[in-house]
Amino acid sequence: MFSYRHAFHAGNHADVLKHVVQILLLDYLLQKPKALRVIDTHAGAGIADLHGDYAQKSGESANGIGKLWTQRALSVELTRYMDVISSVNAPGVWRFYPGSPAISRALLRPEDSLHLFELHPSDLALLSKEFAGQDRAQPRVYVNGHDGFAALKSLLPPPTRRGLILIDPPYEDKQDYSRVVQALEEGLRRFATGTYAIWYPCLARHESRELPNQLKRLPITDWLQVELAITGNDSTHLVRSGMFVINPPWVLKSTLQQVMPELVSLLGLDHHAHYVLSDAQTSS
Repeated sequence: MFSYRHAFHAGNHADVLKHVVQILLLDYLLQKPKALRVIDTHAGAGIADLHGDYAQKSGESANGIGKLWTQRALSVELTRYMDVISSVNAPGVWRFYPGSPAISRALLRPEDSLHLFELHPSDLALLSKEFAGQDRAQPRVYVNGHDGFAALKSLLPPPTRRGLILIDPPYEDKQDYSRVVQALEEGLRRFATGTYAIWYPCLARHESRELPNQLKRLPITDWLQVELAITGNDSTHLVRSGMFVINPPWVLKSTLQQVMPELVSLLGLDHHAHYVLSDAQTSS
């Protein structure tokens, strides 16, 4: 049950896509003064050491964040992403990669709140240590060793009716696919206007191929789907993943239309690399 450790995959191409989108969402939502509640259902350890045994064993960051470190002419959006990554590293040193919890903490304001859920006992211990203590200049952070899927209903809707829900399970258990849909059905009943960001892998298994279609059939009218493939060749490794955003900011699509070709150019392994971008309007 607890075999998955995100440190194996930290900083890979899927993380780059996921966290670029996360930062774009947070930057937009934080333009309004009302407090924002961020819920991270599968938080992981918070920050990964790319020099650690897990990351070194997989080497996946080389085809992700590793390809961006040496770039000097990035777009405004990717420069923003790299600034957030560099904030957890010493000047001129690239060793640590912040996961979604650390990215949220870096961007949220004191009046905002961050609710982190993680079941893996080792990652929970690391997450708790990373977020121990409260800094008045940072958001209120709550670390929980509970099931993030089940916890959604107790946190929705937020008091201010402003929230970002990040859903990023490991998908090692095929039940994760159905649980994503079930959690969203429950969440939307309680908080239909919230912004939900779901990461998913693009794999050969039926559940993976069907998940985006199931998400589109939810009782929603506004959604955006973006996928990044670093190669079109068959592989035993993850080479394509996506983000599905419910109630996206109106500027997200136009921004990604500029950013995604850049990511394909930077992270692509061959001429088969590509991206897919669609929304409720273009699919109707």
